[in-house]
Amino acid sequence: MELRVIDKSDELLSIEIAGEDHTFMNVLKGALLEMDDVAAATYDMNPEQSGGQIDPVLTIKTESGVDALDALEAGAERVIEKSEAFKSAYEAAA
Repeated sequence: MELRVIDKSDELLSIEIAGEDHTFMNVLKGALLEMDDVAAATYDMNPEQSGGQIDPVLTIKTESGVDALDALEAGAERVIEKSEAFKSAYEAAA
């Protein structure tokens, strides 16, 4: 997975995630929005409105004092945890 930071401040992060689609981006965005310290999480991948950009750009805004990059790491860990829980439930049901 290739990442490119577009904009970074303490409480705001915009990062391009090459090669991903709506499926992954919605899962990551959902995990971020479940976090208390994340004020907003969204992504854009509309080439007509973004100057031809086709890879999704994730934007995270955090509450005061919480680093947006740390929030992204925690959100990614939540995705991993949820994936492992789903796998375990699936294997138990099979």
